[in-house]
Amino acid sequence: MRSVLSGPRLVGAVAAGAVTALVGLLFVLVAAPFADRPAARAVAARLTRLELWRLRLDLPGRNEEGELRYLAARTPVGVLGGIVVLLLVIGLGAAVMLAWSWGRGEAFDGMLPTVPLVAYMSLSGCVLLFLDVCGLMGVEALERRLAVRFLAPDPMEALRRRIDELTVSRAGVVAAVDAERRRIERDLHDGVQQRLVALSMLAGRARRGRPELLEQLHEQAQQALVELREVAWRVYPSGLDADGLAEALAGVAERSPVAVKVTCELPERPPAAVEAAAYFVASEAVTNAAKHAGATLVTIDVRRQATMVVVRVEDDGVGGADATGGGLTGLAQRVAALDGRFTLTTPPGGPTVIEAELPCA
Repeated sequence: MRSVLSGPRLVGAVAAGAVTALVGLLFVLVAAPFADRPAARAVAARLTRLELWRLRLDLPGRNEEGELRYLAARTPVGVLGGIVVLLLVIGLGAAVMLAWSWGRGEAFDGMLPTVPLVAYMSLSGCVLLFLDVCGLMGVEALERRLAVRFLAPDPMEALRRRIDELTVSRAGVVAAVDAERRRIERDLHDGVQQRLVALSMLAGRARRGRPELLEQLHEQAQQALVELREVAWRVYPSGLDADGLAEALAGVAERSPVAVKVTCELPERPPAAVEAAAYFVASEAVTNAAKHAGATLVTIDVRRQATMVVVRVEDDGVGGADATGGGLTGLAQRVAALDGRFTLTTPPGGPTVIEAELPCA
């Protein structure tokens, strides 16, 4: 089905390119003396975006200085594409008229249908159609090469931008690790440590002849074990390596004080770093929803889309989450460290949606 639709799409794209080439040429002729004006640059940017959309080409960080030159350089290619489309339309029209006349037994241009003549015309038509389709594909390929040639960012500039991104990402990861360490220390000091101090005092009192405290001592010991397990899972879930992401997320749902619905559909296990990042995104989002959003239901959806693992967490809480908070900032930095994308949508009144796209290839 896709191959059937690609033919009309190709013809339409090349034909549209012929029209926009003339529009672009007219704009270049008029705007050339004012190339440095913001208005001229804005129109050039819009025309360029239109061309990239028509070619289904994504050039992040494109070279804006080359837009006017690109619009001028693609003019002959666009006109060539219009000529190829025109030849295709003329050829198809002639074929339809020929078939209509011979189908009714009438002569076409003084020629009556005979077996050799029908065979000759059919073969010639197929060859011409093949050449025309090759011409359309060639025009589109040439237009894409022109766009890359004039609009792709300078390699050195792209390298500098990448270095800057990695520098920021590294600094963010260091900050996130430090914040996580402080949170673990705080959990141990304010939670588990206090619990163990109380446990020690209860044990001492029980030894001095207060056997009724043994049951309370047992409960405190059980609670201390639960809190230690929670801290350990926040550091790194031991079941993630052995059982995979789906089971680890099921554990998050079991320990959550609010209802959590988990859907994890992955054809194969992603890399360990991606699994860990996906887990922490989902776990932190559930924790935030339970503590701050007043949510009653959290939905976790993990799927594979092309080369990305997409983690989407939605809650029915009050919304208005602080994107600059330590937890969410740490998640964004963790995702950025893997060259992923992190988005947060949290309008007042909810719902809050956290989505992380993590590359696997």
